[in-house]
Amino acid sequence: MMLTQGRRRLGIVLALALLLLLGAAALAWRAPSVPVAAVRLAPLVQTVVVSARVASPTRVLLGSTLTGRVARFDPREGASLRGGERVIQLEDAEWQAALQQAEAALASARARLQAQQQLTLPLAAEQLVQAEANANAAERERQRSESLFAQGFIGQARLDEVRRAAEVAQAQQRSAQAQRRANASGPELLQAQLRVAEAEAARSAAQARLAQASVRAPAAATLLQRLVEPGQIVQPGTRLAELALQQPPQLVALVDEKFLGRLAPGQAASVVADAYPQQPFEARIASIAPLVDAQRGSVEVKFALPAPPPFLRDDLTVSIEIVTARRERTLVIPAEALRAADAVQVLEDGRIVARRVQTGVRGVSEVEVLQGLQEGELVVLGGALAPGQRARASQDGGPAPGARVSGDGVSGAMQAAGR
Repeated sequence: MMLTQGRRRLGIVLALALLLLLGAAALAWRAPSVPVAAVRLAPLVQTVVVSARVASPTRVLLGSTLTGRVARFDPREGASLRGGERVIQLEDAEWQAALQQAEAALASARARLQAQQQLTLPLAAEQLVQAEANANAAERERQRSESLFAQGFIGQARLDEVRRAAEVAQAQQRSAQAQRRANASGPELLQAQLRVAEAEAARSAAQARLAQASVRAPAAATLLQRLVEPGQIVQPGTRLAELALQQPPQLVALVDEKFLGRLAPGQAASVVADAYPQQPFEARIASIAPLVDAQRGSVEVKFALPAPPPFLRDDLTVSIEIVTARRERTLVIPAEALRAADAVQVLEDGRIVARRVQTGVRGVSEVEVLQGLQEGELVVLGGALAPGQRARASQDGGPAPGARVSGDGVSGAMQAAGR
């Protein structure tokens, strides 16, 4: 009898325990399922993808400084030009005639100076020698006549005549000396020299005007555009042609200002031209503009090309993927698990637990976690449940291990998709 009662009591206890287990299982089954992803160690590469264009470092617009008619424009668009090579020739008959006139005036001025130096100056020197000889002879005659007068051999009239002749000879000597000095270094020689200098300046001006009739390439360049044709009248300031100086090409992109903190000179980038998608090549950030375009909210970034491919040409569109951060092995979670103020929800013992985390590198699909989570913990994705609420993990997982993440920059009006 007592054994039967004991068995009954044991059956009741077992039945109650089974009911409790079934109730707990029912409660667990009724808990909402939430998508989760495991915190894991994985490599992480952060990039910014932008659209850019190929640009020559320097473009030159050739212009005219003269008014004239275009006589020749031989190079075609795309032609390679040497430094100093003539690109455009204006009609130059007028300037040729002006140069010939200036050269004739110079020859005349030089002839006058040569005559001054080779004829007038020697003649003045000869006249001075003769005047000095006459003055010396007249002085000796005066001295002899004064001696004869003292001895009484000649009269006063003769002595006065000799004295006047001596004075005249001395005056002629002084005049010849003055003439000699004037021809050697005086105003006449200076005037002749100034006429030569003036004629030389006029010839140089005529040569410069004639040279301006030939519009030449300032350095080795490629002709991008012909802006005039033979027969067209041009004036000073008229744009005649556009050149690209033959320097290593560079890429220019307008990047959204929100990515400024990620960019730095020297960062590596991978480039693909839209026209040649199977031929990627490498680039590096060369410079970042110091100013932000306030209207577009973007900043200009220039890229240097260590080995430019041969198919590049000005204004070709390319896509650039800039590596802004790289982690060989770090804790990552899906970006959709991150909530406001760097908070996440963790599924712990069947309940939702709020957790604050410290993040590092961020991308579109994954985020680096520096503190607050451990490898293997489950973070909740998608819609939030209240902390403490029971939940169970769904069968959906997070992204595949080792996934790349990227941000997108803006170039002009184009938005590049993350890759």
